[in-house]
Amino acid sequence: MDATRRTWMIATGVASCVGTAATATAFLESMEPSNEAQVNGGPIPVDLSRLQPGHHIVLLWRGQPIWIVRRTPQMLATLKRTQDLVADPLSRNTQYPTPTWAQNAWRSIKPEYFVFIDICTHLGCAPIGRFTPGPQPGLPNDWLGGWLCPCHGSRYDMAARVFKNMPAPANMIVPDYEFLNDTKIMLGTHRL
Repeated sequence: MDATRRTWMIATGVASCVGTAATATAFLESMEPSNEAQVNGGPIPVDLSRLQPGHHIVLLWRGQPIWIVRRTPQMLATLKRTQDLVADPLSRNTQYPTPTWAQNAWRSIKPEYFVFIDICTHLGCAPIGRFTPGPQPGLPNDWLGGWLCPCHGSRYDMAARVFKNMPAPANMIVPDYEFLNDTKIMLGTHRL
């Protein structure tokens, strides 16, 4: 084989490899999530310093409504009274898993702050917070406070634990989060 032909064959082979690598790189990069998807799906910090006892904030994260409630001592006291009335008091249901650190009566890291995804486990509706105790339309006369799903009437206590004999099969979901300090959480991560 003459030297000129050999040079052209090597050049053609190198050019083919470079072209294939460039095409493969572009193809693989196109499969990565967009910047917007990365921002909407990644962990986010949430400042709780202005959240007063008895109040809540709602934010959208990963396309889901996240409630953060700062429970009062009275709200926390209702959890003992509803313990025997809810279907899964310690959130052990494996179909809708709860992080092990939230498998307690208050379903949170710190009892005062409660973080959960406000989606009914029955058909995906958004339950409404009904924190005022006492009789109200659609609620029993001995209502202690919690959430009511407007679609089919599932009721949840102040830890979003579903009451027995409701259409919803499980408690509402607690997402991963961790406290960065006393008044700030990182939603979407949890380190033990």
